[in-house]
Amino acid sequence: MYQYQTLSELNTNPPQHIAIIMDGNGRWATQKGKYRTSGHKAGVKSVRSTIKCASTHGVKWLTLFAFSSENWSRPQKEVSMLMELFTRALKKEVPELHDNGVRLNFIGDMSRFSAGMRSRMEKVTQLTKNNNKMVLTIALNYGGRWDIVQATKKMAIAIKHNVIKIEEIDEKNYQQYLCTANLPDPDLLIRTGGETRVSNFLLWQMAYTELYFTATLWPDFDKDCLDAAIQEFIQRERRFGKTSKQLTEGQ
Repeated sequence: MYQYQTLSELNTNPPQHIAIIMDGNGRWATQKGKYRTSGHKAGVKSVRSTIKCASTHGVKWLTLFAFSSENWSRPQKEVSMLMELFTRALKKEVPELHDNGVRLNFIGDMSRFSAGMRSRMEKVTQLTKNNNKMVLTIALNYGGRWDIVQATKKMAIAIKHNVIKIEEIDEKNYQQYLCTANLPDPDLLIRTGGETRVSNFLLWQMAYTELYFTATLWPDFDKDCLDAAIQEFIQRERRFGKTSKQLTEGQ
């Protein structure tokens, strides 16, 4: 059992929303002389431990970049295996996640997935919709630019049907058309695997997100790694355009 708790081991003000680019599965497998697919399987264990650890820190929203819109260009055998692995993970992990109050949420362009997979995701979403311990969002076939474009199309349709006027458009209104409309912007982005880019992930949403890059490959990312990322986060000064003096004076 996961046995989630509500406990911040490091600080009373941890990040409330953590987003993670889970990178390095293939390289991890290659370094060990294994097939790339074994790295993806090992990565599932890291997902499990990360969810548990994030919960102990009081994280309310956890968003995982599981499959980007660019990942379809990978070898077909690897893509098929990823789809199969995801389906198996849903069957195995969801019951305990549900028992521990985790709500599942999926974002991205679902049109490329099979009807069976879409149906399963919908059932999981409905099953866990009333849970309030943590919102676990899985980004599948997702791209930040795609999200902005699809939001723009939706807003254009809304303008056409007089749902909203052009002069009423602002950042707050626009955000309601993004896939993440019901989520706060991430406080902290973690990317594993040594790369130092955001790879088209949550481009709009990360305007003021703290970025943390680690060389640790995703299958090796454990509780100590997440603790280190959160520890660095709480030591940073988040000014949101203000000066340090304004923050200390409560302005």
